[in-house]
Amino acid sequence: MFSSNVRRLGLLTAVIAAAALVAPTATTAAAATGSTVIGVASGRCLDVVGNSTAAKTRVNIYDCNGQANQAWTFTTAGELRVYDAAMCLDVAGASTTSPADAQIYPCTGGANQKWRINADGSITGVQSGLCLDVTGAGTANSTLVGLYTCNGGGNQKWRTSLGDTQPPSVPADPRVSDLVCDAVTFSWNAATDNVGVAFYDVYHDGQLMKSVSTLSTSLTVVGGVTWGLYVNARDAAGNVSQASATVPITPPQCQPDTQAPSAPTKLAGSASGTTVTLNWTAATDNIGVRAYDVYRGGAKVGAVTGTATAPPATTFVDSGLAANTSYAYHVVARDAQANVSAPSATTTVTTGAACGDSVCAVTQIATDTDIPWGLVTLPDGTILYTRRDAHDIVHLNPATGAKTSVGTVPGVDNTDGEGGLLGLAVSAGFAGDHWLYIMHTSPSDNRIVRIKLENDQLGTEQVLLSGLLRNKFHNGGRLRFGPDGKLYASTGDAQNGDNAQNKASLNGKVLRLNPDGTVPSDNPFGNYVWSYGHRNPQGLAFDSQGRLWEQEFGNAVMDETNLITRGGNYGWPACEGTSGTCGTAGFIAPKRTYSTAEGSCSGIAIVRDVLYVACERGTRMYREVISGSDLTNVQAYFNGTYGRLRTVEPAPDGGLWLTTTNNGDKDSIPGNSNERIFHVALGG
Repeated sequence: MFSSNVRRLGLLTAVIAAAALVAPTATTAAAATGSTVIGVASGRCLDVVGNSTAAKTRVNIYDCNGQANQAWTFTTAGELRVYDAAMCLDVAGASTTSPADAQIYPCTGGANQKWRINADGSITGVQSGLCLDVTGAGTANSTLVGLYTCNGGGNQKWRTSLGDTQPPSVPADPRVSDLVCDAVTFSWNAATDNVGVAFYDVYHDGQLMKSVSTLSTSLTVVGGVTWGLYVNARDAAGNVSQASATVPITPPQCQPDTQAPSAPTKLAGSASGTTVTLNWTAATDNIGVRAYDVYRGGAKVGAVTGTATAPPATTFVDSGLAANTSYAYHVVARDAQANVSAPSATTTVTTGAACGDSVCAVTQIATDTDIPWGLVTLPDGTILYTRRDAHDIVHLNPATGAKTSVGTVPGVDNTDGEGGLLGLAVSAGFAGDHWLYIMHTSPSDNRIVRIKLENDQLGTEQVLLSGLLRNKFHNGGRLRFGPDGKLYASTGDAQNGDNAQNKASLNGKVLRLNPDGTVPSDNPFGNYVWSYGHRNPQGLAFDSQGRLWEQEFGNAVMDETNLITRGGNYGWPACEGTSGTCGTAGFIAPKRTYSTAEGSCSGIAIVRDVLYVACERGTRMYREVISGSDLTNVQAYFNGTYGRLRTVEPAPDGGLWLTTTNNGDKDSIPGNSNERIFHVALGG
């Protein structure tokens, strides 16, 4: 899940990063820096017409001669630069319509200057999805090159390092030095690769910070905030290594502060049924108030948070209370360095006779020392849930709280991050066939399997789909059966954004399978892909019209809720929420976005055409009414009351099951959590 507006532009796969990839057939005494791109059908080089450096000069194919107009360099931003990186290969007019002209133009960072290479050797424009094409399938010198609908022809194949499918080794010995309040130097040992490492992608906690070609880099950090740094190696063909070990850092504060805020004043509350709304007057601080903690009966029940530039709100909604009951509240203010004010005056509020709100009583039904991830209700009303790091499945009776482990899923592996035992679904005919469907990480991949559950014991695993790329983060993992009887699965991009746009890859996608693991005949691309252009989707749910909704983690700017359409492209990595080139034709816009601070949401559920969204970093549950194809009347519940929320599922009584993910959710260590499972009663 999430440095400022960083998108995965550095992961637009590509082309030609080292001169060793394809040697020119002829050289000159003054050979330019860069590499050739050779047409497979013609044997001629991608060439700037007339050796001109003028903007809007077309490109063609020509005998390879080693001159600067044939020397291309792939950058960490996914550009193909020429003339020693002075100009970029560009789609004229940012056209996304076939055919389009290819030209050179000053580098702008636009999506029409981003490129990737597919496994078949074609080079495609990220913005358009069209293939770099030798016009008319010509092979003669000076035949122009443009973009055209991909058709698999030899005039759309280019000789590069794409025969390379071997990822680099893991960068070793990650380490930090010179840690100060706002910066740190992060270093590592070189990875190895059969062809050569082109770049290193540096992350904190699943968020891409930068891509570099060195073994050390300076990073901007935030004083007092703990991050986990790690690095992946990437070769010129776009193969990405597994992540390095994580190095935790907590920079010191830039400005030591020991002065507490003033106490909040004028605290008042009112009840509507079993929901209480509190309001107060803002506290003051020498630097700034960062949050308010809300206490009910002396126990903390929630928090309202702000940022360094935006103060926290001065209102809080407390839901799911008992009827006809008096509750005493007070509020304290907190600054960025955890200095806490004196408490406000206490206010007492008495709830009404019955729930008059959309969200009513909350009842804890179980706790667990591991992270509950996937959760389903069985036909008898009991629950099964996966334990991500412990790798087993638990059978829970919500009426009594009794729990039984039905067995450990074989072959599950952790990633020192967010991989492990993930999504869970039951077949529509479970009462008769007893099939459980599971998504999990193995030592080599992510996979979807099914296992029969009989007499509260797991049977033999049957692998339905394997080969999904894995990494420390971005593994996706949610499973959901649709009203069409098909199994839908969300897959992450495995920390390589190019996977999301490559329709031949199953990563960064929503997949659709037959229950036996075969490909449905009406899938749009002849494989398992149902939609693409996703970063790390985890929430899947169907509404009463049979439409699929999806919840997706952004990088550092915004998360998104999407209405999924067959064959739809949701824009990642060029587009994050509504940031980047999201207005590009062909990209489907999200139905709602959330800042990562108020979102980072994982699971979703739909009950009576209302969408419920469980958020981790945002520590809240959103309630959003589905009206047509829009999400309306958005309300936030449990803001900080239970901490980080991961999974929400419909309960058989018309309520919800809701799980927390507060401890150990980024370290893969089994049994180091303290999580809770709730039942949430819903009103009208």
